[in-house]
Amino acid sequence: MSRPRPRPRAPKGPTRLVALNKPMNVLSQFTDDGHWPGLKRFVDLPGLYPAGRLDRDSEGLLLLTNDGILQARITDPKDKMPKTYAVQVEGAITEDALQALRDGVTLNDGPTRPAEARTIPEPDWLWPRDPPVRFRKSVPDGWIELTITEGRNRQIRRMCAHVGLPVLRLVRRRIGRYEIGPLAPGEWRDLTP
Repeated sequence: MSRPRPRPRAPKGPTRLVALNKPMNVLSQFTDDGHWPGLKRFVDLPGLYPAGRLDRDSEGLLLLTNDGILQARITDPKDKMPKTYAVQVEGAITEDALQALRDGVTLNDGPTRPAEARTIPEPDWLWPRDPPVRFRKSVPDGWIELTITEGRNRQIRRMCAHVGLPVLRLVRRRIGRYEIGPLAPGEWRDLTP
């Protein structure tokens, strides 16, 4: 018999919400794992926890908070908080592929909710990636803006692969009303919760 999950708790002091631009190859946890660095190398603020996660090989907006109730509201799929990504994909982006993403695709763990999907030019706000994305002269690539309201493991990568567009770079730009703004990789700023 499984034990019930503890109820999220409000912080003892004021609620704090922090936006971090998580760099490539950094874990969405504060401690290093012996191979990859954790968030503590960039944000050394006690009492904060990630509100959600961003894969090690993904970049961009990660929210941190000391408020368990706010953390649950940001991460609970029932709340359907939209998350928007700039996604560089390999291959020619077709309207059929975009429509499949908009309709929702069926992955090995079930169907996804419909997504908002559109082609975009390479974002001018984007920083250079370290290491750089591989470039192949013979294979086209392009950019999609994708907004989803759930957060399964490696969901965007799996959705794009399902429609024949392997992901080369994945950058989260927005969670709900919170945007990454001008933060460089590794930089953070306080937000109004």
